[in-house]
Amino acid sequence: VDLVCTAADAGADMVEIGIPFSDPQADGPVIQASSQLALDKGITLKMIFEQVQEIRTRTDVPIALMGYYNSILKMGHDSFLDHCVLAGVDGVILPDLPLHEAKPFCESAKSQGVFPILLVAPNTTSERIRNISELAGGLIYAVSILGVTGNDLSSKDALRSYLIRVRKNSAAPFVVGFGISTREDVLWFNQYADGVVVGSAIIKNMDGKDDIFQTTKEFIQTLKGIT
Repeated sequence: VDLVCTAADAGADMVEIGIPFSDPQADGPVIQASSQLALDKGITLKMIFEQVQEIRTRTDVPIALMGYYNSILKMGHDSFLDHCVLAGVDGVILPDLPLHEAKPFCESAKSQGVFPILLVAPNTTSERIRNISELAGGLIYAVSILGVTGNDLSSKDALRSYLIRVRKNSAAPFVVGFGISTREDVLWFNQYADGVVVGSAIIKNMDGKDDIFQTTKEFIQTLKGIT
């Protein structure tokens, strides 16, 4: 809770909170380790909703939950979305939600003011990007590389072509994530996207630090160019 509020105070425009899952396929080793640590500590989806409610008493920064579809199925679509509304969740990222199954969930979520944030990748066809942008609730998450989060960025030329294609085919604004860790990365991606997502780099930067709150605040401000 304190860390989310620290990120908001540091200038984060939106905060993604991960729902711990035993097999987080889209996540790299850093996020996987943090997810496992949360599971080991007994963190549940119900507890996350309670934490979001507490966060909402301190900041109105937009919050997106990132989780795997099985967690939502286990709770049930309706119950999950009801909890999102009560807690004050703004959006939901489900990296493993198949597009052919996404429509009922997305329409139900949007009708309750919870915005589905759908993913596209370099191998996503232009037609599929258009379909995803129609289903999404106002924001698309463009994966900058094929694979898992936190990996090194691939060729800038290929990335540029991909991001231009996303921009051309998406009616929704989009953010780009996976592998972004420096102010230079942020500046480069902001030429083509509406924002960037930084996760693994923030966790790595906290590792071994005595004051994770000050460390996180300074790192986010560096990424945003705030001095």
